[in-house]
Amino acid sequence: MRFTKDHEWVSVDGDVATVGITKYAADALGDVVFVEVPDAGKALSKGDSFAVVESVKAASDVYAPVAGEVVEGNAALSAAPETVNADPEGSGWFAKIRVADVADVDALMDRAAYDAYLASL
Repeated sequence: MRFTKDHEWVSVDGDVATVGITKYAADALGDVVFVEVPDAGKALSKGDSFAVVESVKAASDVYAPVAGEVVEGNAALSAAPETVNADPEGSGWFAKIRVADVADVDALMDRAAYDAYLASL
């Protein structure tokens, strides 16, 4: 699993990256009440806003940590947005993206680097 400074996580299987928000981000948001995920086929550049998550505290965009094409949005989050709080780094994923350039993944932080980043906040 890899991480961004914007608190997204990426897990890669072959050329497909599953993307979500970290436990840190989910905890900071509070109770998630709405999630909008992208449709399959959407082309993304690294850094594009591709999803929206709303909580009782705020609404936030979720940014693409890698460039590529959305192959699946997690439609289950529409009916159960609380999944993002219950399992943010598992079943609370937002989208699966076919990675255009594996170098995007390699440039992200590993768990130790992300934990060190969190400690600096």
